[in-house]
Amino acid sequence: MREREWDAVVIGGGAAGLSAAQMLGRARRRTLVIDGGRPRNRFAPQMHGVLGHDGVAPGDVLARGLEELARYGVRVEAGEVAGIVDDGLTLRVLRVDGTVDTARAVIIASGIRDELPAVDGIEQLWGRGVLHCPYCHGYEVADARLGVLATSPQSIHQIELVRQWTADLTAFTAAIEPLGEEVRVRLHARGIRIVSTPIVGLVAEDGVLRAARDAEGIEHDIDALFVAATPVIDLDFAEPLGLDRADQPGSPVAVDMLGATSHPRVWAAGNVAAPYGNVPVAMATGSMAGAGANAALAAEDAELAVLERARQRDADWELRYAERDRIWSGRVNPAMADVVTNLPVGTALEIGCGEGADAVWLAERGWRVSAVDVSETAIRRAAGAARERRLGERLSFFVGSGAAAAPAGTFDLVTASFLHSWEPDFPRISLLREAADRVAAGGHLLVISHAAPPPWSRHGIGDSQQHEHGPRLLSPEEELGLLTLAPDEWEPVIVGIRPREAQGPDGESALLDDGVLLLRRR
Repeated sequence: MREREWDAVVIGGGAAGLSAAQMLGRARRRTLVIDGGRPRNRFAPQMHGVLGHDGVAPGDVLARGLEELARYGVRVEAGEVAGIVDDGLTLRVLRVDGTVDTARAVIIASGIRDELPAVDGIEQLWGRGVLHCPYCHGYEVADARLGVLATSPQSIHQIELVRQWTADLTAFTAAIEPLGEEVRVRLHARGIRIVSTPIVGLVAEDGVLRAARDAEGIEHDIDALFVAATPVIDLDFAEPLGLDRADQPGSPVAVDMLGATSHPRVWAAGNVAAPYGNVPVAMATGSMAGAGANAALAAEDAELAVLERARQRDADWELRYAERDRIWSGRVNPAMADVVTNLPVGTALEIGCGEGADAVWLAERGWRVSAVDVSETAIRRAAGAARERRLGERLSFFVGSGAAAAPAGTFDLVTASFLHSWEPDFPRISLLREAADRVAAGGHLLVISHAAPPPWSRHGIGDSQQHEHGPRLLSPEEELGLLTLAPDEWEPVIVGIRPREAQGPDGESALLDDGVLLLRRR
């Protein structure tokens, strides 16, 4: 068994599948097409109604498409898909020969199979003397003796449509008898002959259709026969995905305008989604599905990049703590202590607790505290400090980023002190919004920030202007505006700057300005 990884796998190498692959290839996606080699129009010697390709053989158009795909690095392989397994972030496309291809997106463009009526000789003449689409083939048989073999009530529309190409038209209506009086009158008014006896066979000479023979042995002279075959969509390989189906003949896959299905990693194009679509429709739906899949992959690329940056940022903080026995003084932040002293004791959540000085201080004053930090080393030191002071019942620590790492529920106080980073894409405001969501009714959100960079900052994190190594530090007023909290739900209590004496990681002293933002949830 071989297993390869792709951005996208396209199942089906017809007009829809190759069009989808072309869009993906031009988008520089690693794309594979698995082609079963049985395009629906392979029986027709020519295509018509395809702008710029009128009269061209279907195989010639596909061959030209394959040449184009090769220029964009798209791989096309013959094969038959046996199943698709959903692994969450990827899909595994399993082939009958054991090959496994892993993809972030799959486009199903495997087409349909035309199920023809049980009439002797009809399959041998399919695509030549027996036709399905008057727009595709009507002009080539115009003014000839034509017939329409009805297969469903919708065949009335086909009968009246084919009359546009000839005045010599016979309608074989056994499958839809009895005809209503109004329908019969309409057909007779257009000079259409009606044969209600079932057709059992076709008569051909040297492969050319000459007549249709009914159950009574009567032969009705025709040069071409139009018939609406029953569309059969073979999607057993995709059944585990549970794709929604449309309430239409053949139960096609339900899609939106970009070919997206009910599965977030699957698109569908061509006749599997539009059974009666012609080649231009197949090309269009394939092109849209390819673009839709690429757009979804681009969005996911951004999400994955954000996650990777967050993982790297967490790793950097862990390394920073692990490099030294202690980073901070171990004393409570005076600005936080000064504010919290005036609040009623209850439950608290601290985001970015570091080595735990503030969390320990809160627990010693009766708060039941949950504290979160991205550094395992910092959390280990914080937990050790809590054990030394026998605060285990009132203090719990969790490794993770932001409020999501804490246990479910709300808290009387949610606090974050100096939740800064030297990276310009650090999602500080998003983290603070998540923190605000965890505040109970009547509780408080307390945010302590650097109003100016401390002298020991690793990269001189910002200043009142944009710093070349990091983001500009925001005032409490600016942060309050960016949080966009509903004013009918939140009441500002403190929005301002407070100076304090501080000691850096190497013991140096300085006078710092802290931004203090205290909000009460109404």
